[in-house]
Amino acid sequence: MNIGIIGLGYVGLPLAVAFAEAGQTVQGVDVDHSKVAALNEGRSYIEDIPSSVLQSLGGAFRASTRYADLTHADAILICVPTPLTRNREPDLRPLLDTTRALGAVLGRGQLIVVESTTYPGTTREQIAPLLEESGLSAGTDFNLAFSPERIDPGRTDFTMRTTPKVVGGLTDGCLQRAVELYSIVCDTVVPVSTTDAAELTKLLENIFRSVNIALVNEMAIIADRMGIDIWEVVDAATTKPYGFMRFEPGPGMGGHCLPVDPFYLSWRAREFDIGAEFVELAGTVNQGMPLFCVEKIGRALNDQAKPFHGSRVVLMGVSYKAGVGDMRESPAVKIIRLLLERGVDLVYHDPYVAELPEFGLVSSSFDDALVDADVVVIVTRHPDLDVDRLVREAPLVVDFRGATRAHGPNVVRL
Repeated sequence: MNIGIIGLGYVGLPLAVAFAEAGQTVQGVDVDHSKVAALNEGRSYIEDIPSSVLQSLGGAFRASTRYADLTHADAILICVPTPLTRNREPDLRPLLDTTRALGAVLGRGQLIVVESTTYPGTTREQIAPLLEESGLSAGTDFNLAFSPERIDPGRTDFTMRTTPKVVGGLTDGCLQRAVELYSIVCDTVVPVSTTDAAELTKLLENIFRSVNIALVNEMAIIADRMGIDIWEVVDAATTKPYGFMRFEPGPGMGGHCLPVDPFYLSWRAREFDIGAEFVELAGTVNQGMPLFCVEKIGRALNDQAKPFHGSRVVLMGVSYKAGVGDMRESPAVKIIRLLLERGVDLVYHDPYVAELPEFGLVSSSFDDALVDADVVVIVTRHPDLDVDRLVREAPLVVDFRGATRAHGPNVVRL
């Protein structure tokens, strides 16, 4: 089978590799010329896909910037970003622009699957009509489906094959073809009745996490005011064998999905005259965590008779999650901006993020970062972070990840 994949980022590239390793021929398309060149030279820019894996695929995978190269594909997966506007509303321009370009080369009998996260109704109301401008009819001349991505960068316990794949088709025939396609690379495929149901499934998954993270973050703020150790409370609550699921507080949410997806649903709900107050409140709480964290750093410095201005503040980890260099929606970005506004001398150490051009910063070595530090802040706990040494050598540690439990008196925890 010939598989086309549009968008070769954190979602599209792992899919391309999975299908190629399963014996399919894969044609990738991306608008970024540098990414295409790197992939065709066997160089990966994603942590989960080693360059050696790309090189082992041989001719089974090729990348280009030309939609015309998709004309012979049996199935085409759309994996482009679906971000938010500055007003925190859905920005479907990348998805719709991709669909228009695909419509110009769409062929009879092809299967089109949208993997880009979006609100319920997008595939049926927007993608299908745009593709039908080709003169072909969705569900008759070509098949159309939606299957939400479930990629978690850096995760190894659940893989593409072992993670169940949800699929919804525009028609029963569309669904059947999509199920057959994903059965090549997934052990379990979960069919749902419509594309709308599949779209909402993705939003529910991530809103569930967003709401529970917001809850424990709000509890952390309350516990901080009451002088209670939130980590002790979470540990104790986790001993209950039923009715409780562990979530941990932190400096905010990052990645493409969790900070973005709730706003796709709340925006769509307003079109049906429904207020998604619970969903929006969770987003508000999580977006406010960086400011709370900066204020906590300020209080910790004040207790040492030091001001923000001129203090050397070291951030340990700036990516949005441990073990990867992904900076999408990382709460560290807002923390850095707020700290710089307060006049600190800011340094960061992150073995996965070499530089932050937006701020003119480059990652310091662990040793250099600790030199003359007034406070060291754990924002992201990467696997190789030497917490014991950090607590031993830093004059003051502010820990937003629960890494330093049971450590010394120079530690302030979230």
